[in-house]
Amino acid sequence: MVPYSSTPIKAHPFTPRKRPYLDLEEEEDTDISESIAEPHDSTYNPDDTVVTEESELAQQTTNNESKYIVFESCLRELFETCPVCKTKCDVQFRRVGTYVLFIQLCPKCSYHRKWESQPVNRSTPVGNLLVSAAIYFSGASFFQFEKICKAMQLKMFHYDAFRRHARNYLEPAIIHRWNFLQTDMFKKLQEQRKVAVAGDMRADTPGHSAKFGSYTLMHLESNTILDIQLVQCNEVGGSYHMEKEGLQRCLDHLESNGLEVEYIITDRHPQIQKFLRERNVVQFYDVWHFEKGLSKKLNKLSLKKEYYIVKMWLHSIKNHIYWSATTSTCGPEKVAKYTSLLNHIQNVHTHENPVFPTCAHAGKVSRDHKKWFQPGSMPLQKVEKIMNNKRVLKDVERLSHHYQTSSLEAFHGVILRFAPKNVVFPFIGMLCRLYLAAIHYNENRDREQAVTTSGQPIYKVVFPKSKKGEATTKPLKTPPSYEYVTDLMKLVFEEVFTDPAPFVEELKQIRVPASMSSQFDRPSMEEVVGRHVSLFRQAVVESQHIVHPDVGTPTESEAQHRMG
Repeated sequence: MVPYSSTPIKAHPFTPRKRPYLDLEEEEDTDISESIAEPHDSTYNPDDTVVTEESELAQQTTNNESKYIVFESCLRELFETCPVCKTKCDVQFRRVGTYVLFIQLCPKCSYHRKWESQPVNRSTPVGNLLVSAAIYFSGASFFQFEKICKAMQLKMFHYDAFRRHARNYLEPAIIHRWNFLQTDMFKKLQEQRKVAVAGDMRADTPGHSAKFGSYTLMHLESNTILDIQLVQCNEVGGSYHMEKEGLQRCLDHLESNGLEVEYIITDRHPQIQKFLRERNVVQFYDVWHFEKGLSKKLNKLSLKKEYYIVKMWLHSIKNHIYWSATTSTCGPEKVAKYTSLLNHIQNVHTHENPVFPTCAHAGKVSRDHKKWFQPGSMPLQKVEKIMNNKRVLKDVERLSHHYQTSSLEAFHGVILRFAPKNVVFPFIGMLCRLYLAAIHYNENRDREQAVTTSGQPIYKVVFPKSKKGEATTKPLKTPPSYEYVTDLMKLVFEEVFTDPAPFVEELKQIRVPASMSSQFDRPSMEEVVGRHVSLFRQAVVESQHIVHPDVGTPTESEAQHRMG
């Protein structure tokens, strides 16, 4: 092992070599560079440097080495005086992003050296690329990180450099890693050929104004994200059609890899129902989405004063829907259990249904008639109309009895950490962040519940919005792992950075749709600025063009009076 030395070595016994050229496309702050006097030695070239043991060791550093925050004043102390003759030295300072360079020259003994704060590989400071990779792979925001750096005066490169790193190295690495992991998943599932999946779409904005829609397929047995397809609304003629297009791309991708969908669990989107029916794919409905649709209608009904009793039964109706769906595998049996609630809420126990020869509740029931729906009453008729709707009863038969899409909804929450809805991303940037979310979810899908040192499971108290302030407990899981970040870092610095061409070529295979503004002619800046008028000023201008009778054209009587 080469020991570190705090004593620099004089230049004369060694053959100088040129330092690596810095990629000055990564901005250099001119206000930080110092002007120094010309060195006394006319043969001194600041581009020449000494090959020291320390610099050779620095070239071997990797991305997993520890880093520290160092103050500039502390660095300057190391170069103020000559270590040979103790004379005050001329020091040249240069910065590119997080990279800093000090060139020290002694005017008396001509001692000189160059010191770099980080390795430079192929003209790129490694630290700059490392910061960009850490921001991107962790799903963070460059602008938020930049604010943190500015608040503490920590020097940082600009957004253009970050996008250059992402375009040339980071995004190709993410695409390659996802393709590799997905291919490995497909190979493992090809043994069983048929797979049971859950599918759902997530839009980047609510409503029908979304720009992007991502459709996700999850393998239910392993709780793994199998595929995720990103659709831009101008590809399909509007946001409404993005879900169908995303699902079609997912199914086509699975079939092209030798996988057949045994059945799929989705919400009750009519367009998706028709598409899967035409494609001969068995479809089941998620119970939560079904219950949510009914609850919205019942909640709206319960807001009326004369239907207050509906509000008292909402919780029981929700529980009954889940019970009837998850305890029955046969469609008709589900319908029978589902419709049995209407008899129960009337406190009627005829036991004529062979599915329920006895009641499941306790023998003692309330005799307060105000707590029960009265036969023939208007509230009961309204509830019966909602719950016994033909489409509702038809959908009850297709409620999924085993798997649900709750894990898929949890994955949508993970996406928010990598691609928040209030941030606009380009197509490839959005796709890469979706892949990062999928990789993160797949790595942490089976986290166990945390336990105490004595082995007792740990819970935490939460107040979910759905409970409207009611406290409930939630199992506390073990901390998530981020091994995929380490793997991506290794891929970038050991393969992509060395030869980015094949990885960039793999990224180019992705078809990127035209931008949303490509269908419009881009006007000049002067034209747009000239048309810009504030709302207040526009109202004033329009009011000046309104002709009022008392100040505008005189009426007929006034004209005659003036003529006379």
